[in-house]
Amino acid sequence: MKAAYSIRKAIPSDLDALIRFTLQEALEAEGAEKNVEGVRRGVLAAFADPPAATYWMVETREGQVVGSTSSITEWSDYNGGYYWWVQSIFIVPEHRGRGVVDLLLDHLARTAKAAGALDLRLAVHHSNRRALRAYQRCGFAVAPYVIMRKPLS
Repeated sequence: MKAAYSIRKAIPSDLDALIRFTLQEALEAEGAEKNVEGVRRGVLAAFADPPAATYWMVETREGQVVGSTSSITEWSDYNGGYYWWVQSIFIVPEHRGRGVVDLLLDHLARTAKAAGALDLRLAVHHSNRRALRAYQRCGFAVAPYVIMRKPLS
């Protein structure tokens, strides 16, 4: 079934789809309704120079965009290399359960490894059981860290 899909780097004409996917992902993963203009600014930053993130699109054989993922890098002074963080993953509901998440994460892992990355990492909301199962199935394990935050606005 995975052969029915291909992955390509996102291009500026994917902006509207990426915004829709990001808004839907926030709603499904966290129950959060995000500001459309804030999301637009966030996604557009991926196409800036230098880019803040890299997006990839999943397409069917027919060219229908059915999902996306993005990654960012973080420098590790401890290990002298980059971690790649999966920033987002979204699959349209009709294409879930068909191996698309596996395909996306495998693509990111191969791309990160080829770039010399140390790890592929991600954060997932503790209540998102479906995502936790999918990531564990794809070889991710719980890290010995707690993510903390201090809101600045």
